[in-house]
Amino acid sequence: MIRSASAFDTGLRACPDCDLLQRLPPVPAGAVALCTRCQAPLWRHKPDSLNRTLALALAGAILWLIANTVPMLGLSVAGREAFTTVFGGVLAMWRDGRQEVAMLVLFTAVIAPALEIVCLLAVVLAVRRPPAPYWAGLLLRGYELVREWSMIEIMLLGVLVALIKIAELATVIPGLALFVLGALVFLLAAMAAAFDPHDAWARIEWAEDQSPRGERNTACLPEARQ
Repeated sequence: MIRSASAFDTGLRACPDCDLLQRLPPVPAGAVALCTRCQAPLWRHKPDSLNRTLALALAGAILWLIANTVPMLGLSVAGREAFTTVFGGVLAMWRDGRQEVAMLVLFTAVIAPALEIVCLLAVVLAVRRPPAPYWAGLLLRGYELVREWSMIEIMLLGVLVALIKIAELATVIPGLALFVLGALVFLLAAMAAAFDPHDAWARIEWAEDQSPRGERNTACLPEARQ
């Protein structure tokens, strides 16, 4: 028996806890679909997910630009003041011979958050008019990867620890970027919470559907034994 595999059923979902493959029922906005075996949550229907995610991603892009262009911290010693940005701190660590730490801070606090915002912006804009191109799926996978490396909150925690240690030696002047980075941490979390990946995947045109009708792949299944 030959079964066509030209289309994918986006209504199927495997439970993340017990691996039971099941079909998602119609879920009203704000409700949660639970696994029929272990009652683990399968999908939460987030109302107006694309528009909310787009607004949060645009706001995140603006905050990222501000956080990386204005001073983050300043020190005042003996009447002299000096300010630095996030990238300036990376350059200072590089010049001090701590290249590994500088590259890690640059990637986790600057590059990864930028990639997270850009990937999600591109995905949301691409899937607003289904069917979305196949590259939206590649960006969606990349978004899940770079989101794990976005660690602005870790950098802020390290900055606060350093400020406590040098508070007796110099006067610390908080810059605008310090507060913007704190707001960006919460904005990135809200952006991830508002985004509905299930809705995005359902709008993406699969590679199987792009091939000509006569050349679509088929899956050959062996006949059942008597």
